[in-house]
Amino acid sequence: MGSFVHGGLSRRRAVQAGIIATGGAVGLGIVLPIADAATTTAPGTIAPAALDQATTLTLEAYADTVVPGEKRTPDDITIAGVAPGPSAVVAGALDVLQMPEVGLATSLPGLAMLLNGQAAGYAAQAGLALDPNLPPFVALPFPHRVALTVSLTTPGRPDHPYWVLLATLISWAFDTGGAQHTTEALSTGHAGLAWIGFPAPNADGIWRFPQFSYRRQLAKPSPRTTRSGSPA
Repeated sequence: MGSFVHGGLSRRRAVQAGIIATGGAVGLGIVLPIADAATTTAPGTIAPAALDQATTLTLEAYADTVVPGEKRTPDDITIAGVAPGPSAVVAGALDVLQMPEVGLATSLPGLAMLLNGQAAGYAAQAGLALDPNLPPFVALPFPHRVALTVSLTTPGRPDHPYWVLLATLISWAFDTGGAQHTTEALSTGHAGLAWIGFPAPNADGIWRFPQFSYRRQLAKPSPRTTRSGSPA
């Protein structure tokens, strides 16, 4: 199973990076769709309203394209079932995308509309007949979902930051259980953390590593290092 980004970031670090990525898109002069100063979910505010069905299906299909996995049921239309193990969908991808701290919740319907517009155009160029009862991206066969996603995340497109940001957050959802505290995610059997074999903490909820990564100490701690391990 693969994903665009792997990492062991904490929930706070993942949120910080997501916010930085969003700020980077703004810095490039790109305005996220259906989001402005009055409607964007600010960090720390209440949870957003539930997404509409078309948005949910579209984002689930995109999440399964970034980190694919097994279908939840035989008739699952968003998870293609092309890889063993859990999909990013069951690892909380949409929960991370809707986190108030990330601030993307009100932009997600607009992003889904953009993605479906891209999928419809892709299908027309490729001569594909899509199921009219499904959002266009969901209706794409999995190899074509991948081809379109690769195109969307390739540098040089004006909308490139949208899709890279979504793919990054989806990957973090799988690799870090970013919508929960790590200890909570592990205790509740988070699908992504269980699949990658993320280690459990000590009994007090803190991770300690008795061996150095390179089997030797590379440097001595600064005498100004605090008890938490942070530099003074």
